[in-house]
Amino acid sequence: MVDANQTFVIVGGGLAGAKAAETLRAEGFTGRVILICDEREHPYERPPLSKGYLTGKEDRDSVFVHEPAWYAQADIELHLGQPAVHLDRVARSVRLGDGTRVHYDKLLLATGAEPRRLDIPGTGLAGVHHLRRLAHAERLRGVLASLGRDNGHLVIAGAGWIGLEVAAAARSYGAEVTVVEPEPTPLHPVLGPELGQLFTDLHSEHGVRFHFGARLTEITGQDGMVLAARTDDGEEHPAHAVLAAIGAAPRTALAEAAGLALVDRADGGGIAVDASLRTSDPEIYAAGDVAAAEHPWIGTRLRVEHWANALHTGPAAARAMLGQEVAYDRVPYFFSDQYDIGLEYSGYAPPGSYDQVVCRGDVGKREFIAFWLAEGRLLAGMNVNVWDVTENIQKLIRSGAPLDPEALADPAVPLDALLPSPAQS
Repeated sequence: MVDANQTFVIVGGGLAGAKAAETLRAEGFTGRVILICDEREHPYERPPLSKGYLTGKEDRDSVFVHEPAWYAQADIELHLGQPAVHLDRVARSVRLGDGTRVHYDKLLLATGAEPRRLDIPGTGLAGVHHLRRLAHAERLRGVLASLGRDNGHLVIAGAGWIGLEVAAAARSYGAEVTVVEPEPTPLHPVLGPELGQLFTDLHSEHGVRFHFGARLTEITGQDGMVLAARTDDGEEHPAHAVLAAIGAAPRTALAEAAGLALVDRADGGGIAVDASLRTSDPEIYAAGDVAAAEHPWIGTRLRVEHWANALHTGPAAARAMLGQEVAYDRVPYFFSDQYDIGLEYSGYAPPGSYDQVVCRGDVGKREFIAFWLAEGRLLAGMNVNVWDVTENIQKLIRSGAPLDPEALADPAVPLDALLPSPAQS
């Protein structure tokens, strides 16, 4: 039972934190709910920062999770622009940057992640950018527009999802783009060589230049401005701006200083939580990018940095804080938009986990579904410009049933026809 006099504190003003606060009220919690945000902005969603908002197709107000007035209406106490700097588990309190101490009965850490930094000379130049926060996107949006007007060059370090989405946005403004990536194809750790080439071809057709098998070693400039980017194989690329898109690191400093159990960086890092999103302290939970959760049916600990994970782990953690039985077991999911391609990816198929990739549809026309299999069982599926199939892909993944690769590749065979019958499952 939850006492109406209790105080639930949420540290983190992203999607996970905002949806957790919303869920507490929706589930009938009448105690205090305090949401601590280190940014001065109200909680917002991050996908538009590299997609619609960055390209100018969406306005600024579209990124926010709730209208500002909602928080007062829901009796959510907001601390904007106040980072949490210390967690005292004995006193059950959080100290903010201005010295304020906030008591909690239950605490949710939704501190997210931060962009990894390039550790090379020249990163202090004015034209070096990261993309994680709304302020970053606002700045980068202006930079891309300026580069497009002036035929300027953008060098992107990293061919992951953020790097590719920004490359597409930059080309929409007319900027020249070079992507430097140490792997042989874009998205290599996620999609492998089989599908990575698809994105090489897609972006090359739109004028993006790739430099694979290399890393940036120096950014040169004059009078504080970027002039070029050098790589470890001796190449030099003209640049008026550089984007570091080399991944993100979970923001675990608060948890680490408080002695909560963490996951080793080599295993993805993050705050270790069980399937109910509870940390090693029974009164503290974690959700979103920072949470490394035991996944009930995948059988491993996962930390997922995508929108859907924040959308769903926040509410799941809120319900667990209220004493409800929770086992977070959703199929990992993300989406991306680049040029005329829209895609959805469901599942978990890290390098070395699969032995076969099967495609259904027309890969050349970029209208297909790719399936990653291990011993005939589906680990992951990605639908590219094919819609309304995610539910069945996720059901096939969950079923763990052996599948006929030929039937899986045949568009004439409905995906739901491959699902095991209730008797079989």
